[in-house]
Amino acid sequence: QTFTAWCNSHLRKAGTQIENIDEDFRDGLKLMLLLEVISGERLPKPERGKMRVHKINNVNKALDFIASKGVKLVSIGAEEIVDGNAKMTLGMIWTIILRFAIQDISVEETSAKEGLLLWCQRKTAPYKNVNVQNFHISWKDGLAFNALIHRHRPELIEYDKLRKDDPVTNLNNAFEVAEKYLDIPKMLDAEDIVNTARPDEKAIMTYVSSFYHAFSGAQKAETAANRICKVLAVNQENEQLMEDYERLASDLLAWIQRTIPWLEARDPQKTIPAMQQKLEDFREYRRVHKPPKVQEKCQLEINFNTLQTKLRLSGRPAFMPSEGRMVSDIGAGWQRLEQAEKGHEEWLLTELRRLERLDHLAEKFRQKASIHEGWTEGKEVALRDRDSGTASLAQVRALLRKHEAFESDLAAHQDRVEQIAAIAQELNELDYYDSPSVNARCQKICDQWDLLGSLTHSRREALEKMEKQLETIDELHLEYAKRAAPFNNWMESAMEDLQDMFIVHTIEEIQGLITAHEQFKSTLGDADREREAILGIQGEAQRLAELHGLQLPASNPYTSVTAQVINSKWERVQQLVPKRDQALQEEQNRQNSNEHLRRQFGNQANRVGPWIQTKME
Repeated sequence: QTFTAWCNSHLRKAGTQIENIDEDFRDGLKLMLLLEVISGERLPKPERGKMRVHKINNVNKALDFIASKGVKLVSIGAEEIVDGNAKMTLGMIWTIILRFAIQDISVEETSAKEGLLLWCQRKTAPYKNVNVQNFHISWKDGLAFNALIHRHRPELIEYDKLRKDDPVTNLNNAFEVAEKYLDIPKMLDAEDIVNTARPDEKAIMTYVSSFYHAFSGAQKAETAANRICKVLAVNQENEQLMEDYERLASDLLAWIQRTIPWLEARDPQKTIPAMQQKLEDFREYRRVHKPPKVQEKCQLEINFNTLQTKLRLSGRPAFMPSEGRMVSDIGAGWQRLEQAEKGHEEWLLTELRRLERLDHLAEKFRQKASIHEGWTEGKEVALRDRDSGTASLAQVRALLRKHEAFESDLAAHQDRVEQIAAIAQELNELDYYDSPSVNARCQKICDQWDLLGSLTHSRREALEKMEKQLETIDELHLEYAKRAAPFNNWMESAMEDLQDMFIVHTIEEIQGLITAHEQFKSTLGDADREREAILGIQGEAQRLAELHGLQLPASNPYTSVTAQVINSKWERVQQLVPKRDQALQEEQNRQNSNEHLRRQFGNQANRVGPWIQTKME
């Protein structure tokens, strides 16, 4: 219905019309006439024959004319139109409407459908309850149609009396007024629009385009009337834009020149909090200070392009900014700013990573140093300890084994000391701010380590030397024990023999005891030398102990026979020998006296015996 009404609104100008859009265009005659009316151009002469080929040729002439206007006809052929294909015929009419009624619409640099929609929005903007966003549901209540009419011909519509809840009345009012006073035929049905969830967009566009063309003449007249005033306003606006550009460009370039040195500065900090503060300052710059400048730059470019466009449209020469304030100059400065910003951010992150690594290394150094210092605590005093001078051989040997275990532990800690030194070296290479204290602590650890090594070596030598000394003394003690025991036994036997009671009856017996005693006395010299040798062994052990500052055990571990015991018993032997001499001499004298008496008795008996015998006989 809409397309038919639209076609008739133009065909009536040629004194004809159509009744059925599917049938009346089949021969191509009215189609060619329609194109001539809406374009104002003459088409090739049509063929008047009734045959199918004549109809096809006429339709092709119409389609060729449409194509010559830059319209692409997709899937629309003359045969479909001649055959009365309703879909193809309606598609062709819609293409014609788009090209000749809608395409040439231009509003604020938008055209065709978008231009028509923008025109409707501009015209209906002041009206309440009207919000044109499309060509379907925005028109259902009829207020938009009435607003368009009222905007251009306010005397024709009492807009304030219209109600949004009475769309049929609104639509019919607009259609009737448009047909009666504006010569716009009724192309839509109010009932269809209201009862359809989404009115036909093409039908609405076709009808609304008639309003645009009806009012465009008045609009052009109004535009012409305002053009002179607008030219003056545009010139003033252009001058203001030039001044704004120069001012904004100067301010922006000055800010860039102030900011780049700050971004290019490389002032490394010593601590992570200080470096994090610099990073936070940079983030604040990006978050707070830079965004307004980005907006200024964009606004500057927009103003410049707008100004150049306005100048070009008004036929004036292009704007040439002052030297050094061209858009390209600002772009180059901004590029330098971005590069400096990127370099600053990379430097900040690199420095922060370096400080984090330094902090980690420093903490690692402190932990390892503390562990090492805790381990070495008391070690120097223990290694310098010389209380082992009072130790026995077994204790010294135990100390040696303990010292060997310590040496193994010391060797195991060598790796930790090397790690501490390596970490300190890396902290120096990475320019750690507290390197002096790290170096001092590391040097102290290394010096102490060297001292511990020297003390460990000295203590081993001292213990080994003491072991050898105690082994020598121990061998002397053993030798002493081996010789003192039999000598002690000999002295005890000698004392027993020297104190032994003897009973003799003859000179021979006492003479035998005296001979044995003399033999014993002859061994006393060797015995005395043996005693002196034994005591010499003890003395040598004592001398070695005193020489090396060693403390001998309270007693010989191998014997209970002391030098005092030997000397005491030897002295007793010495005392018993003369007593034995005296006793033997007295006994010898007694036996000699007895022998004299026996001999005297025998001599007398020999004399008396015969006398007695004689007497007895």
